[in-house]
Amino acid sequence: MSALTPSAPEALTLPSGMVGLPAPAFSPLYQQIKGLILQSLQAGEWKPGESIPSEMDLAARFRVSQGTVRKAIDELAAENLVVRRQGKGTFVATHAEQHVQYRFLKLLPDSGDASVEGPAQRHIIDCKRVRASAEVARTLGLRTGDSVVQARRILSFGGVPTILEDIWLPGQAFKGLTAAQMANYPGPTYAMLELDFGVRMVRAEEKLRAVLPDAEQANLLEVTPFTPLLSVERLAYTYNDVPMELRRGLYRTDTHHYRNELS
Repeated sequence: MSALTPSAPEALTLPSGMVGLPAPAFSPLYQQIKGLILQSLQAGEWKPGESIPSEMDLAARFRVSQGTVRKAIDELAAENLVVRRQGKGTFVATHAEQHVQYRFLKLLPDSGDASVEGPAQRHIIDCKRVRASAEVARTLGLRTGDSVVQARRILSFGGVPTILEDIWLPGQAFKGLTAAQMANYPGPTYAMLELDFGVRMVRAEEKLRAVLPDAEQANLLEVTPFTPLLSVERLAYTYNDVPMELRRGLYRTDTHHYRNELS
């Protein structure tokens, strides 16, 4: 890489294999590098849990300074897309890692110690391929009638049904997903989607409201129809803000609470 003069701003020169890829015209250079790294993550060049090239190698690849690459990776790490390990390098973040396994599950026991009750017990009520309704299609960026995987399950803690979830996933990305896979995978579902289908959920948006259950929901959660529940609608995205999961959950809060950290 040739040295940059102080008077000349650093310019991005793409390797021959990346010529033609769009780059924002007015975004800072490190943001352009971040975008290119995201493209490689989305394309599966580096799998969840694998190491990415060193800052020096990436700097040579994109013909920019190592400091520019470092700033791009700093942002990716802050967004939980990659993980730095002292003396080992930088790795693609994965939901299989202990400290991020349940990053999207915010329901905690009132005792405050989630380790005491252990992971949730999963009961898959249904898992089938259906045609997307207009609402589900619009939310997932699909066309009405496109194939989606629809699943319903109950998560129990200490034998008590606590969360009832309805989940929709794009059928094209999750061909072959079965109820047995969802029920038997020993870790979190998002880790299974990474391992078996190569799709990593990197962020999510949620809407919360208080609701009363209908008769079927009350029966599944073993509560009365007059029991207030927390409704949590989550839209989870993979890289580059592509929506990949719609999840609607009803949470019992008689022994648990929803906890979020704001910073």
